Order: sequence, then structure tokens, then C-alpha cells
Amino acid sequence: MMTFESLEQAITRAGGPVALLRDADWPAFTFPVAPEFTNWRDEQRSWNTTVAVLDQSHHMTQLFLDGSDLLPLLASISPNTFATFRPGIAKQLICVNHDGYLIGDGILFYNSDGPEGIVLVGHHILIDWVRFNIEKAQSTGKDVRYRLEANSHGRDVPPTFYRYEVQGPRALEVFRSLLGHDLPGVAFFHIAELTIAGRPVRALRHGMAGQPGLEIYGPWEDHEVVLDAILDAGREQGIHRVGAKAYSATPLESGWVPTPFPAVFDDDLAEYREWLPAARIGSIAGSLLLEDVRDYYMTPYDLGLGRSVRFDHDFHGRAALERHAANQRRRKVTLLWDPEDVSAVVRSQLEPGVPAKFLDFPKARYGFYQLDEVLRDGKRVGVSTDAGYLAYDQLYVSLATLDADIADGDQVEVVWGEDPISRKRAVDARHRQVRIRATVAPAPYHEWARTVYRANR
Repeated sequence: MMTFESLEQAITRAGGPVALLRDADWPAFTFPVAPEFTNWRDEQRSWNTTVAVLDQSHHMTQLFLDGSDLLPLLASISPNTFATFRPGIAKQLICVNHDGYLIGDGILFYNSDGPEGIVLVGHHILIDWVRFNIEKAQSTGKDVRYRLEANSHGRDVPPTFYRYEVQGPRALEVFRSLLGHDLPGVAFFHIAELTIAGRPVRALRHGMAGQPGLEIYGPWEDHEVVLDAILDAGREQGIHRVGAKAYSATPLESGWVPTPFPAVFDDDLAEYREWLPAARIGSIAGSLLLEDVRDYYMTPYDLGLGRSVRFDHDFHGRAALERHAANQRRRKVTLLWDPEDVSAVVRSQLEPGVPAKFLDFPKARYGFYQLDEVLRDGKRVGVSTDAGYLAYDQLYVSLATLDADIADGDQVEVVWGEDPISRKRAVDARHRQVRIRATVAPAPYHEWARTVYRANR
């Protein structure tokens, strides 16, 4: 029988948070969608050339929320504004610690008034922080409740909702066929109510890869009927189902950093660390090795999340975040990795001697928080956070946060591999650290995603 170990207890046992997270084994998770339906390269290209349907039903945690005190509670722990939050709206919820550093982000759907009409969807890191605050509020008599629904890795029953992302340059033609008329105008991060194959569905306007489209969702019992209708409607448009492999690369095009390092190791979150099971905190991977865990922290502005910040209310960390807003030191970018250096890493796997750290396709990730050091002229200038291959562009890239004075077009180096090598089983026990040259580019990389896609944010 396993005994409970809190995060705080685990930190004490390991001798510090960096020692704990660097050697932690975070279990590999493949959600129950085929790795490939055709091949992941064609599936990746489809959302740039025709239309793709991505199954989002399984890999994220959901937190169903209700109660008359819910919105005031969320406002007290988030820099998001709730002044105009209402049914039919979604927002990218973020939370920060007392010093204004990011804890995590997720998508908050306001589907309807009433029980469980508001749902927070995302990685469990932010959701756990929200749960903790709800339980504290409940202990003081506040009217707020939640129901936690784990991703398919931690659940043995179907999810409440199916979620299908339909996106690509021909997505609107698919919806025209599905609906029998043009899609009604839906503002960015607004939720429309539609009917597909006789079934009521909700549709959020956004795109996981920064392309035109909608996220369609509804009761799980309708998932097969709705999916079949989407595939039938998209057949003439060259629709592709996207498997787990190709899906993993979507953040590289949308410019969303999927798992930023959580700033939960300061004194203001000591009680939270006693509450949180150590098994839920994740692991650090990559070449960035720092003694002080606080040096891993990032502000919302470092990762392009400043658009979600509004100083129209009091919230945990407001004073510090106002200081960060006035002194933004880093910015989010895309790094285009040098083809010769990438080829050399791959080639090292086929030559005698100690190889470079294995570089996987389409995603190179061997911990929950991928954190690789970025250098210019031998000096650290930022952190690369997520790396992989874009088949449409035929580029190996990563998302990064760099010092604000580094311009698009500048050259930097990504330090690839660990030294010393951690004890995580996901990391090659035998490899050498190398440097990969990279060119700084905007994030998102594609102009459409940076302009039209974000115009209504």
C-alpha cells in the first residue's frame, strides 16, 4: 500500500526542489488515440494545407466548477479580469505567486449558469492550485465546489465531453457542409451553440496550431456521431485525422508553451506544498541546471501571457506583477535550429563513441518541464522550453524565452543534453552535451497565427 508523501516532505527527503525534480521519473503518457492515422508528417501538414481534426478528448485534466462564490474566488487568485465573464465566453486563465511568477495556465470555459457550467481545462498543475484554494474557501463557509476529472491516464470511465479541434485553411468549408450554411461569426475565444448531425454542440473559436477553426465539444455519448459527421463533411476537402504524434507538435506552431515551470516553491505556497502529493509535481529535464529553484521561474510576460493580465482588481501577487509589467526583461520567441547541427546530433547515433542526447521526432521531450539553456557568446540569455519538428516547414524548432534585447534574426546556441546526467529513466544514461546553433524568429512562427489568429485577443 502506497503512503502519501507531500511535495514538502519529498523536497526535504531529496535535499531541495531542484534535486527532487531533476531526478524524478515522470511517467510517459500516450492518450488513447492512434499514434498515426496515416503518417504524422502528412497529418502535421494537413492543418496548414487542407483541414485536420484533432481529438482533444483524453489528454487534459478537467475541473468542473460551480457556486455563488466561485468567480470572486477565481478573481482573487488570478490576474485575469472577470468583469465581463459570462456564459458563451472562454479565457486563458493564469495564476501567479506572491512575487508575480507564473504558476500555470489553462482554458476556462463558461458554458452556462448553473451546476458545473464553468469548466477549467488544462494540465493538472494550475488545476491543483485552483483545487487547493477552493478547499480552503470551503473551510471558511464559501459556496464553491468542484469535480475533478483526470485525463485518460488516470480515469477508467469515458470523459464528460468529447472535444474535437477542426482547423486548417479549409475548415470553414467543412463547417459550411456540416451546417448547410456559412458558419455564423464567432469572435475569438467566444463559444457558439451549433447543431451537427442533429446533436447540440458547443464550438470555441481558437486553434491549437494557430490556424482557422473551432473546438467542437459536447456530451461523450454523441462523440461517434459527431466525429463521423465531421469526417464525412471534410472528405472532399482532404480532411486528415491527427494522431497523438502529430498532435504533440501543435504548440510549436501556435506558440503556446505547454508546461511552464510552476513558481510554487516560495514561502507563500508552503501550505500548498503540504497539501499537494509529490507525485503530481512533474520533473525537470534539459541542460539548464540551476542551484536556486527560483531561477527557473518565469513571469507571464516572459511567455507571451501578458495579454491575460488586467490590473482592475486585487489578486494574489498583484503588486509584484505590476513591477514585472513595468520591467519586462524577456520575450517569447521561436528558435529555428541549424540543420547541420541537428543532422550532426542524429548522425552521432550512428557513429562510434558517445552520442549526443537522442533527438526524437516529432517532439524531443524527456521530462515534464523541458528546460534547455540558451547561450549567446557563451553567456546565458534565455531558456528553450519545447522542441520538435515541423513537417510543413521542414524545420526543427523550439519555443523559448530570451532576453528582450535579442532581436529576430540573431544567432544563439541551444545547449542540448545533460551534464551531469540525471537519474531519470527517460534520459539516456550515456550521452554527451552539445550545442546547436539557432536563429531567433517570432512566436508564433507563421505570420497568419501572429496576426489574423490573434487579432481579436
